[in-house]
Amino acid sequence: MQFKPHPQASVLLLEPENHAELKLYRDILSQEFPEMRLLLAGSQEEAHQLAPTATALLCKAHHVKDSLLAAMPHLDWIQALTTGVDAILALTLPPSVTLTSARGIHGPQMSELALLQMMSLARDFPRMLHNQQQANWKRWPQRLLLSKTVAIVGIGAVGRELARRCAVFGMRVIGVSDAVTTAEHFNEILPRTQLTDAANRADFMILLVPYSADTRHLVDARILQAMKPGSFLINNARGPVVDEQALLAALKNGPMAGAALDVFNNEPLDPNSPLWQMPNVIITPHIGGLSDCYAEQLMPMLIDNLRSYIAGHAPAHNLVPLR
Repeated sequence: MQFKPHPQASVLLLEPENHAELKLYRDILSQEFPEMRLLLAGSQEEAHQLAPTATALLCKAHHVKDSLLAAMPHLDWIQALTTGVDAILALTLPPSVTLTSARGIHGPQMSELALLQMMSLARDFPRMLHNQQQANWKRWPQRLLLSKTVAIVGIGAVGRELARRCAVFGMRVIGVSDAVTTAEHFNEILPRTQLTDAANRADFMILLVPYSADTRHLVDARILQAMKPGSFLINNARGPVVDEQALLAALKNGPMAGAALDVFNNEPLDPNSPLWQMPNVIITPHIGGLSDCYAEQLMPMLIDNLRSYIAGHAPAHNLVPLR
């Protein structure tokens, strides 16, 4: 792959969700790269107006549209400000474009969400909130994370960070991965062929795998039926990693006790989905990767990749192979 220098790069940064972060990007990147032409867009409309002169696009994967790509005749680099890039890979990409992701920065927020989900499921926190609204004083034994077994399916940066935090809570940590055989804070690591074994032993099974043809319906009826009685499933990966119809049946009939779901087959989740009404389900609106310091988390990786781009070098971080 050939890379050319861009001494006076023209970079379009699209951030329609958080205008405060857009200002932060402007302040830091303008100071770091005074010769770079930074084009800031707070909406798709602004992005389309600025697109024709830009050679690089920085934005979250779900904000990239075919129409925007078509308006960028000089585009040769897309820096996704998200870990997942499947939304970009589904588009018609220019043949010479380079794609990089933000993989590796989401460990803190994803881990904290998983811990929140585990404790909320274990202690039946939604029931506590309901009782508070009804001024209803009810108590019951509180289930601890201490000595429970968690199976983390997918051992990337997030999985490793989560394992470290689970170990602090005194949990036994099983990993499931075909790419990793040993990692710190994991008591053992199993291949995906032994996912049923992990499901049968785990009090909590947490999904963190990237979405691909290999992981579509990785958790199907067979895996769900293998889950330990009274256990919980947490999906923070992608919706189609779980067979949603099989999940609905398992939530109604067991053996699992419940689930926490941050991702779904179709998002936003249909208001008519039966998942909304299930008392043993906690739903969050795909917030696992979000944080109140997202731009600051991104900045070191973003600056390194911009330096590489301007100098004509291969990306310093997270080059995504294109099919």
